[in-house]
Parts: sequence; structure tokens; C-alpha cells
Amino acid sequence: MSQHVYSRCWLHLIWATLNREGMLPPTAAAKVSAFLTQCAQEKGIYMKINYVNPEHVHALIDLPTNLAIEDVAKLFKGASSHWINEQDVITGKFAWGRGYGAFSVSQSDVPRVAKYIAGQREHHRIKTFAEEYERFVKVYGLVWRKEETVKTVSMPSPRANPSLKRGVNENGSVQTA
Repeated sequence: MSQHVYSRCWLHLIWATLNREGMLPPTAAAKVSAFLTQCAQEKGIYMKINYVNPEHVHALIDLPTNLAIEDVAKLFKGASSHWINEQDVITGKFAWGRGYGAFSVSQSDVPRVAKYIAGQREHHRIKTFAEEYERFVKVYGLVWRKEETVKTVSMPSPRANPSLKRGVNENGSVQTA
């Protein structure tokens, strides 16, 4: 890498289990969290914090200049699902659902977001994952597509979950497609 490259691009990543099922009990979640931390370190990705819930994950990372957001999401999801299955971390076959959320975080907000991620257990006593995810989508100026997203975030579905795509509508605002 060039000596003259300076980059700080904080991302709050969120992804969920297949059909948003609570597949990761606390002991398994702790193992997956440790694995994600180790995986990030081995790949040269600074992960400030992650939290593995029974049905979804939050991670705060500094995106390296040599990787795209999608590459990082695929890396974490692919490596961890392979590891979970290989190590028999849970009973049965494990899989992450399609898609992910990637939300930018300013340098000044890093401590607040890290605290939010660390407080997931308490947070989810009040809000469901579906409510939380909808809030993120709306706060970042995206259009929450209830007819597609809610059924893939809040209810198990026998079919694959559609991933969210962003586009720009005629008035210039960002939306999902």
C-alpha cells in the first residue's frame, strides 16, 4: 500500500440469519463474535466492536481502501457461516440470510455507535430486530419497503430473502429498489 494513502471510513454493518431465525444462543453467539474479530484481524480490517444476537449481527469496522463494502460483507458472512458449520457451533445447518445493511458513521459518532452495539441485549428488550432495521433504513434517508422487507426481517419465509438495493428517485433522494 502506498505511504500516501490516508483513509478512515467507518461502517456499521448489520446482517441476519436465514429467515431471521434465532439460531445463535448466547454461547454460540460468543464464539461467532470471537471468530469475526479474529477473521477481521487476519484480513487487515479494523473491527472496533461486534455483537452477535440470536438472529442478527452488528459490527463497526474501518473499511480498508483495498476492499469494497460488498467484499467485506461477503467475507464476514461466508467465513463465519463456513466456520459455524465446520465447528458444529449449533445443531443443524447454519446460514446467513441474503443481503446486509451498511451505514456510514462519522468519526465523532464512533463512540456512540460502539456503545449502541455493546448495548444490544438491553436494546432488544425494547425493540425487535425488524423495528431496529426499519429505523436504520429511515434514518439514513432510504425508503423502507414494508411489503418486501418486513416479511423478510420479521417473519420466517420458505423462499430466499430479497436483498435491498439503492437507487435515486426523480427528486434526487436515495431509495431502495
